[in-house]
Amino acid sequence: MFGLLAHWLLSALALLIVSRLVPGFHVHGVAPALIAALVIGLLNATVGLFLKIITFPLTILTLGLFLLVINGAMILIAASVVPGFHVYGFVPAFWGAVVLALLGVLFRAIRKNA
Repeated sequence: MFGLLAHWLLSALALLIVSRLVPGFHVHGVAPALIAALVIGLLNATVGLFLKIITFPLTILTLGLFLLVINGAMILIAASVVPGFHVYGFVPAFWGAVVLALLGVLFRAIRKNA
């Protein structure tokens, strides 16, 4: 249970960091970051999983890079329903997905070594 809570908080922190690094990607406070992290997680577990299964051949063909497109789409959907979380177009969503993936790798490495 603690691991799930830590993952949620780190995801919200990652969204706040991305909002500082990626132009067109805005999170207005901690509460919208927490809600957006939850919504993005739920979308990735449902709609995102379905899309990843359907586009598996394309993902293989692009060596996994198409997953960033799917994650960018999930970010755009979340931004449309979470107040205080705004992404202005697909390009900021895509780069937000890239930075979120890199931060996720960094956070997992830190948690593994801690």
